[in-house]
Amino acid sequence: MNIIQDKTFDEERALYAVRDTIVKNCTFAGEADGESVLKETRNVVIEDCRFSLRYPIWHAQKYELTNSVLDEKTRAPLWYSNGGVIKGTKIFSVKALRECCGTVITACEFESAEFGWKTRDTRISDSRIVSEYIFLDAKNVSLERVEYSGKYSFQYVDGLEINDCVLDTKDAFWHSKNVTVRNSVVKGEYLAWFSEGLTLINCRIIGTQPLCYCKNLTLIDCEMQECDLSFEYSDVQASINGHIDSVKNPRSGSITADSIGEVIWEDAVMPCDAQVIVRK
Repeated sequence: MNIIQDKTFDEERALYAVRDTIVKNCTFAGEADGESVLKETRNVVIEDCRFSLRYPIWHAQKYELTNSVLDEKTRAPLWYSNGGVIKGTKIFSVKALRECCGTVITACEFESAEFGWKTRDTRISDSRIVSEYIFLDAKNVSLERVEYSGKYSFQYVDGLEINDCVLDTKDAFWHSKNVTVRNSVVKGEYLAWFSEGLTLINCRIIGTQPLCYCKNLTLIDCEMQECDLSFEYSDVQASINGHIDSVKNPRSGSITADSIGEVIWEDAVMPCDAQVIVRK
């Protein structure tokens, strides 16, 4: 491996298409304000670096990004790049990780609007993410021990595994397919409308009007807090520990809970004949 160390670069495409190289303790910033400093690289290890230029890592193949900081000036820092490993890194820039494939992320911190759009085969663990709009139209995503805060999350995602996470969100999982969430807290309004194949296991669900218009919805040993007008027009099999504020017009299947404040059967625009069962 070649080594580039302790240098500052600010020109356009400063390290364009470098191969088999370690880039260590370098700074990408300066008056020239050049873009795409590490575009089209192959087999590059980036360690302890600081970025403050736009579009730094595009079309990279097989890269590692470790213990580095990419500030708000980097804008869209990781696009069209495959086979990436990102560890111990902080990225504070909009539109991070767009149309990338095979990215493994560990112990990182992101503050990035529109994070992870159209990515494939992304795995994230032990990380914190703040993003207004995360993983739109992504496929095969895995999150483990991730703390997420944002608004519109996982819309149109297909193939998502979430374990031991805390999600503070809104409108999560709309139009999603094949999603499994285990041992997690999911807080947000209008959770998972129009989803298909969503399974929640041992989760705490918080927020108004959750889980409506769903197909093949399964809840196993979950809790529901502040959940009113739940399950409207959904095909559902649900086992709830504790109380549900209200259930409205579930289409098919069964819902079992320890107590339900109100079961509403009115104004349905389609046949609704799910069973609603109170244990006590």
